[in-house]
Amino acid sequence: MAQLDFQAFDADNHYYEATDAFTRHIEPRFQKRCMQWAQLDGKTRLLVGGKVNRFIPNPTFDPVSKPGVLDQFYRGKNPDAASVREIFGELEPINPAYRKREERLPVMDAQGLESAFLFPTLGVGMEQALSEDPPAVMAAFRAFNRWLEEDWGYNYQNRLYGAPYLSMVLVDEAVVELERILAQDVHLIVMRAAPVYTPEGPKSPADPIFDPIWARINEAGVAVASHGGDGGYGRYTADWGEGGETEAFRTSPFQSLLGSRNAYDMMAALISHRLFERFPNLRIASVEMGSNWVPYLFQNLERAWGQTPKSFAENPMDTFRRHIWVSPFHEDDVPKLRDLLGADRLLMGSDWPHAEGLAEPIDYIDELVGFSDEEIRKVMRENALELSTPRPASAAA
Repeated sequence: MAQLDFQAFDADNHYYEATDAFTRHIEPRFQKRCMQWAQLDGKTRLLVGGKVNRFIPNPTFDPVSKPGVLDQFYRGKNPDAASVREIFGELEPINPAYRKREERLPVMDAQGLESAFLFPTLGVGMEQALSEDPPAVMAAFRAFNRWLEEDWGYNYQNRLYGAPYLSMVLVDEAVVELERILAQDVHLIVMRAAPVYTPEGPKSPADPIFDPIWARINEAGVAVASHGGDGGYGRYTADWGEGGETEAFRTSPFQSLLGSRNAYDMMAALISHRLFERFPNLRIASVEMGSNWVPYLFQNLERAWGQTPKSFAENPMDTFRRHIWVSPFHEDDVPKLRDLLGADRLLMGSDWPHAEGLAEPIDYIDELVGFSDEEIRKVMRENALELSTPRPASAAA
């Protein structure tokens, strides 16, 4: 494990949800429309909207893979052409630190972490699974957030910052849930990178219909993480003759090549649909979506700016740099991203304890080749610390 002369802040840590994360607080009238457990063919299966859901191979997470076992695979190194199942190796009983906050802190101490943002594992695939039933989406995540509050909290000892999940599919209900969340000690909100599937059809997250939500976030100054998950892009791979269902660790080469589309599209939409002009205090973090899409987006933003300068209030690349932080995959070209965005917009995210993440979070420093000591401290700690601090619009003005 690498050594630092300071404690790091991991901008992409995860828990493995308890089996009742979506059911403990579900409203009775939504029980059959949301998440249920069933025994099918001798196995415990998750039903979402009455259908078997395969987003996670074993959504009980017991047993589960060891942290970081797919590290080399995601670096493009699999010379023996082993299957993902073979690379996983022997699974292990779930570690209590994956589910209990009081067990997580000693692990963080040993890892050299002071703080971490905590994100869902199963949860980032569930909005898409319920996308045809917007009221069920809202009910499911109302229940989920209440579970999160009980098991992890939004701020546990100023070290663990659980991010409540906010869907915008029903604006009025989203505003109510947002107000409830903001009344607590919340430091980060998580949304998915995808169009919003409203009852009137899909819309850009930056559509003015959602302004009541963004206005309140802008006022409160709480950062929003746009986290990787099931963004609904299976419909596009299906159009190209491939399966349309998203399953973790089961992707074809074609699906892998499209893996960064939702991040590119999300940030392109927020900028080109002028969200930040209306709400200049917004801070968005792109988490677990890599960074290889950023240079391509900048290339196209520069072209669009040159072609239709009146479509933007300013150079859109400056807008990106002001409002968007990026957590690069550890296998990405992190120095290249630093040169494009500046070190103060990069976030260290280990994805621990996921198989595709790092076995030791602070080993992320190995990717910061050529970074100064000041830049390393920003990426490994200070930038996430800044994002974790609410910045009310009244104070930012």
